[in-house]
Amino acid sequence: MAPDIKHVVVLMLENRSFDCMLGQLYQSSDDFDGLRGTEKNIWHKGTGDQAVPVWTDATGGPASMVVPDPDPGELFTDIAEQIHGKAGFASPMGGFVDNYMAQPSGQTPLSPDAVMHYFTEAHVPAISQLARSFGVSDRWFAPAPCQTWPNRLFAHTGSAGGDVNNTPDHVPYMMPTTFERVADGGKTWRIYFHDFPQTATLGRLWWHVAGFQFFDCFLEDAKAGHLPSYSFIEPRYFADPLAGEMPNDQHPPHNASYGDALIASVYNAVRSGPGWENTLLIITYDEHGGCYDHVFPGPAASPGGPFPDGYQFDSYGVRVPAVIVSPYVSAGKIIRPEGSTPFDHSTIFKTLQDIFGLKPAPLTARTAAAPSLVDYLSDLPTNLGPASIEVTPPVPADDELAKAVQLPPNRLQAALGKAASRLPTSGVDPAEHIKRLRQAPSPLPEHDTAGGAGSDVGIHMKAFLGAR
Repeated sequence: MAPDIKHVVVLMLENRSFDCMLGQLYQSSDDFDGLRGTEKNIWHKGTGDQAVPVWTDATGGPASMVVPDPDPGELFTDIAEQIHGKAGFASPMGGFVDNYMAQPSGQTPLSPDAVMHYFTEAHVPAISQLARSFGVSDRWFAPAPCQTWPNRLFAHTGSAGGDVNNTPDHVPYMMPTTFERVADGGKTWRIYFHDFPQTATLGRLWWHVAGFQFFDCFLEDAKAGHLPSYSFIEPRYFADPLAGEMPNDQHPPHNASYGDALIASVYNAVRSGPGWENTLLIITYDEHGGCYDHVFPGPAASPGGPFPDGYQFDSYGVRVPAVIVSPYVSAGKIIRPEGSTPFDHSTIFKTLQDIFGLKPAPLTARTAAAPSLVDYLSDLPTNLGPASIEVTPPVPADDELAKAVQLPPNRLQAALGKAASRLPTSGVDPAEHIKRLRQAPSPLPEHDTAGGAGSDVGIHMKAFLGAR
């Protein structure tokens, strides 16, 4: 008997490694590959080496929630050093501190222990409780050792389109998407977002603007039992001072409490809705964002070209959190795929194929190789889980909001601010717009502040969506 899943919901957050978020969920053992507390990096600072161990703030204090600050490096070259070690000091997973201390410090001084910090259940109670109440995978990796956009693109297309970093001037990406395959199979999809969906960089979705809905619509759809077959949820990337909202994407150094509250709200919405017994919720992160993890990523199936930078996308990125929530997952389950191929974001596509009987042809060679979650679900929905996850959302102070909009944009915010400028306006033929972008692209805007980027994003999204 196959699990009777009618709704798959994916919430993808930002830039945290498995060890950072869930490394202390259980005692590390053969069954759970977490932190033992003895892991460390060596900072080769030129005036003597310094051992920097993993650590946490046992009090769960608010200062811990924004670590690491400033943002670690996450470019392709940064991640290569983090995984393989600083040049001349080859050490698997030993280059995190060296790479971090070589970053520009900005307004906050660099501290070598920042990237070695991890959260406990006291810090992130929602994701921790869901991982214990349902299942967690300690073998889910970012698809590639790349920045945010390439890894999110893998989740939607099984490929990064050849980009190893966020590349706004390549918008729109025209690879075939999971969303189209879901629709071709007679199923429905929606992308729910807060301020700007990175999925809007997928040009083939510009013909389907109705599929983009604000997050409040997700809460309403879940409550009414109107969720589509496939829901993809994006967090808030920018502060909104008018609405009194802070980013909830958990991208360092954004306060991770806001993202944990988002996790709780997503679970509570599907758990209280009439479709709960037929729902699979996957909570994961696009990439590790420079935060330490101790598990070395292995080789991966290349999705195929283009390879403009020479890298063939034939290795995984750093391990990321993955919590699998459903009545078809028993409490406390550690989910690992059989064989040598781990889960990555291509698993989302393979799971949708299996659940909804979609056309068996893979999107790419990577999605062909990906293991499916269906093999690890039970036949009957016997674990209804907690009725709700009670997390008190933080209330941002006025000075916190003011600081968030005045800071320089992080790399993701800067890229999203540029990408938004390339969206078509509602009513414009997407084909004609794409043709114009290819022939005479407009200059990409530069933003001095995160608030400036967020304001421009809002303007372009209103024009893209039209009257709602």
